[in-house]
Amino acid sequence: MLKKTICFITILALGAATAWAETDLRSRSQALFQPIPAAPQAIKNNPLTPEKVELGKMLFFDPRLSASSLISCNTCHNLGLAGGDLQETSVGHGWQKGPRNAPTVLNAVFNIAQFWDGRAPDLATQAKGPVQASVEMNNTPSQTVATLKSLPEYVRRFTKAFPGEADPVSFDNMAKAIEVFEATLLTPNDGLDRYLKGDAKALSAGQQQGLKLFIDKGCASCHNGVNLGGKGYFPFGVVEAPDAAVRPPGDTGRFQVTNTSGDQYVFRAPPLRNIALTMPYFHSGKVWKLSDAVAIMGSSQLGIKLDSGEAQSIVAFLDALTGDQPKVVYPILPPNTETTPKPALK
Repeated sequence: MLKKTICFITILALGAATAWAETDLRSRSQALFQPIPAAPQAIKNNPLTPEKVELGKMLFFDPRLSASSLISCNTCHNLGLAGGDLQETSVGHGWQKGPRNAPTVLNAVFNIAQFWDGRAPDLATQAKGPVQASVEMNNTPSQTVATLKSLPEYVRRFTKAFPGEADPVSFDNMAKAIEVFEATLLTPNDGLDRYLKGDAKALSAGQQQGLKLFIDKGCASCHNGVNLGGKGYFPFGVVEAPDAAVRPPGDTGRFQVTNTSGDQYVFRAPPLRNIALTMPYFHSGKVWKLSDAVAIMGSSQLGIKLDSGEAQSIVAFLDALTGDQPKVVYPILPPNTETTPKPALK
């Protein structure tokens, strides 16, 4: 009888310890991460209206924003591919290869700034960049506006989306419309979100072990907040420089924006939501396996060598960051008119 009592007490103690450990892990996680909201958040100086969101969706998919009429925002930020393009670096105008991997557009509204080096403070500024970049869409603001004004359907939609403006079809308003559409591209309800909200079974035991390692090893010091990243700038190679193929010597990151010596090889911490779907990894796009990326981050950023079990546990946790993908109906775009500029392929 005594043995049975001791065994029963031991089981109760182990159960209590397990429950306490789970509660402690959740409370630590809640202090570091926040769930993705189910609805888009307000954007300063750019109200979200149904008319503007629908216009932004049309523009996001319209290849006529490019000089060639071949490349749309969706070309490099494919919404069917978690907002990326499965390329090391994207293919742009005249089959040119861009210098960096295309970041996902999903949940990008939560980032402190846009692009790997943070040179665009918001999504509207970012939307203007690729349109004008010679290696991407190779267009000009005046040509873009001329194209949009040649399409009566767009004139009507810009007028409704930006009421009261004397000249609503403008390059700035094009970018604002794309910004509000992109702000709706959220992926809530992943395993971590449900776990943070109290669902103890939302993460498997292995994923919870990966979450604990992610926090204990120091990954969460850079990858935290709503997007598990995207909120700060950090040197790539804090402890040791990664291989030159992964961190090309010629791309000095934020230094190219600030010209400050301390910003050599500094990049915005990439957000980790949906990371299992957005390979290849890093700004160079040279790493295709998530476990390899985790190992590189351990050695380069934290100065530790993760064993295979630890790396796989962290990967299991990262797999749980895949949320509900936005379901977007492909828009029917207005047809060309006689005054629509012709494609320029060179």
